[in-house]
Amino acid sequence: MKFVLFDLISNHPNGVTGEVLTEQQRIQQVIDQALLAESLGYDGFGVGERHGAPFLSSSPAVILTAIAARTTSIRLMPTVSVLSVLDPVRVAEDYALLDHLSNGRLEMMIGKGNDPRHYPLFGIKEEEQWESLAERYDLLKRLWRDENVSWEGKYRSLLTNVTTHPRPYQKQIPIWHGSASSPLSTELAARNGEPIFSSNTFHPMAKYKELIDHYRERLEYYGYDSTHALVGAGARGLYLANTTEEAIKRFRPYYDVSMGTDASKFNLSPFKDLEDHIQNGSALVGSADQVIEKIIKYHQAFGHQVQSISVEGLSKEEQKEQLERFASEVIPVLRQEIPSTIWGKTEQSMVL
Repeated sequence: MKFVLFDLISNHPNGVTGEVLTEQQRIQQVIDQALLAESLGYDGFGVGERHGAPFLSSSPAVILTAIAARTTSIRLMPTVSVLSVLDPVRVAEDYALLDHLSNGRLEMMIGKGNDPRHYPLFGIKEEEQWESLAERYDLLKRLWRDENVSWEGKYRSLLTNVTTHPRPYQKQIPIWHGSASSPLSTELAARNGEPIFSSNTFHPMAKYKELIDHYRERLEYYGYDSTHALVGAGARGLYLANTTEEAIKRFRPYYDVSMGTDASKFNLSPFKDLEDHIQNGSALVGSADQVIEKIIKYHQAFGHQVQSISVEGLSKEEQKEQLERFASEVIPVLRQEIPSTIWGKTEQSMVL
């Protein structure tokens, strides 16, 4: 199994101290987090995209470029690039440039996003989000694959013999499809034979498993071998301690602040409290053995090869503590238990 660290760059009060970092401090914290993740052997680092408080992640390409300049091996992912509202020409140019600056470490991830505030900012209606995403995605693929592209669609002006520059550094930039709530996202991924990344954050396992199962079924429908399907999955927070009781006690203030934000409430999570989220959801809170057991349980349901974690909201000291403990106590066991076919010598891509 491979492991990636994600951050949406939310900037709300610390759950214990009430402190709010300046925007500069919070942005620098993300860069420091990525440097630490690489030094500890994590495989990837992702920055989300949001367009409104309390998030500072309006441009993942810019943040990831800063990280690319100070790292050498860690894979870099926008999580997600909200392509449903963005100009594919601009996206093609920005991320191809990041691909060069990182020496081919870009793992693109696209989606429609889950914050409705961005639609009026970029001039589309919420009910258009899926149609807009599919159209812009098809154009982005063409711009990266082909030269002298001529194109006409609904959500931007026509193009005539356009070749974007720079051309991607990688022969083919990997594109993941962020999946959280709708079979329309898994359908788009399956039709193109590309991997999905399940958010697996706010709801019980069954909801996300249904989408992943749908994805595999549709892969077969479109003529792909679903046994080669690449799936990633997230989790609702991480807190390791020697006992479950200690982990819950230390994590609860951070969890309560995060789940109390408008952005979290929008997801309509059915969990009534942290204990419920641990028992019936994906929260990785407890001893190392318990966290390992939970990830294996989810792997048995999802068949995912990439696991994302987040330490967002924790103090800087606790972020370091948690990332170090996860790297030393959890990752070695799961690398041994769950083989991976990507980002290594045994890499095996889905047939495209």
